[in-house]
Amino acid sequence: MLITAALMGAGCTKSAEVPATAKAPPPAAPAPSAPPVAPAAGAPAEAPSADPAQVLTGIPGMDFSALPPAAKRELATVFTDEFCYCGCPHSLGACLKQHTPCKHAKRMARLSARMVAEGGPASEVIVTLSKYYASFREPRVQLKVDPRMCQGDANAPVTVAEFSDFECPFCGKARPILEGFARKHPSEVRFCYLPFPLSMHANAIPAAQAVLWARDQGKFWQMHDALFGQQNNLKPEALPALAKSVGLDGDKLAAVLKTEQYKDEIEGFQAQGRMAAINSTPSVFFNGRAYELGFQEAQLEHSMEDEVEWRANNNAWAAD
Repeated sequence: MLITAALMGAGCTKSAEVPATAKAPPPAAPAPSAPPVAPAAGAPAEAPSADPAQVLTGIPGMDFSALPPAAKRELATVFTDEFCYCGCPHSLGACLKQHTPCKHAKRMARLSARMVAEGGPASEVIVTLSKYYASFREPRVQLKVDPRMCQGDANAPVTVAEFSDFECPFCGKARPILEGFARKHPSEVRFCYLPFPLSMHANAIPAAQAVLWARDQGKFWQMHDALFGQQNNLKPEALPALAKSVGLDGDKLAAVLKTEQYKDEIEGFQAQGRMAAINSTPSVFFNGRAYELGFQEAQLEHSMEDEVEWRANNNAWAAD
């Protein structure tokens, strides 16, 4: 995918037991809060401009001069070809200039600018924007989380749930970004972990057993961090030492790992993942809405702010 080269579009993929095609295909067209209305008869047509400078300048309160020339060309195409998600009958660029009170156009423009700055071509940016804004109107996944495996205010307006595998290297890379984001917004975000061990990882289930056992001893997050800190050696015989490192009884964990004590619970988390149609780890949801913008703080914050607005306005965008 286009947005974050290290993480976006990359992940540990499930085995054939749940095919990667299980996830519903993306919508073919944008789904703004209200369908774009054709301009009134006699109204001047919005002719696309081939000159990025003409498209990107003269926008009140916005300056794209720092973008490299290639990114400016892509952004100008996005502004010309994509509609604003506020539902007005204008392209994004026209909305920015003609519907100046529209805060949604400015937010969409900033998000688009970040994408093209990271190398995203206009065609992919437009598809990503369409999928992103359409996702707010799609049915939400109802996820059951364990409060002992969550951080932040239980009454926060946004619950961010992550399906993750302790042996997945992409989960390891996403982990500090997601946790840092949650710590930065403790009153807005509740961050919850759901183990989703993949069959392609031989030690993923023992690691999940270990973290659930540690949770029952009151040390879920300590063991969570220890497991991610030793991703290259999660063999069952190595886990008791990790338990001891966080102040737990390693011999008791060794005994638990020889049983199926947490088998049903792990399968329950996996069933939730299958119901959510995930096909790789990490997979993240904002209030049950699949999140696919990428694991960077700015994108996470952007989606959090959108989710707060959407929820505050009874599943709609605020009027401009």
